Amino acid sequence: MREMVARGIMTEIESNEAEFNHAAAATLARIERALEDADLDFETPADGIVEVEFDDGSKIIINRHGVAREIWVAARSGGFHFKRQAGDWIDTKSGEPLYDKLAALVAAQGGTTIRF
Repeated sequence: MREMVARGIMTEIESNEAEFNHAAAATLARIERALEDADLDFETPADGIVEVEFDDGSKIIINRHGVAREIWVAARSGGFHFKRQAGDWIDTKSGEPLYDKLAALVAAQGGTTIRF
């Protein structure tokens, strides 16, 4: 009986992890498309990481954080964590959606308008 319960828990964890990875990958791909459309310089040095570099040498780094099941954004103005809620990635402190926050960060740090 314990083995069946343990298997059920592991299956649920693996399913949740797969859902998170799929949603995060789709979100990062959308961010990459928006960066390309805005003609911004960016790299993907590893799976789940997008680094945007601006003319002044500063960066915004967006990455998938699997353990927390969040998308993290590091910018000159600070670090931000976004948790999936009702189909959107929402800032865990301010409640702001990821795409709105990222557009504001890019505008403030790089002076460029980005649309998602």
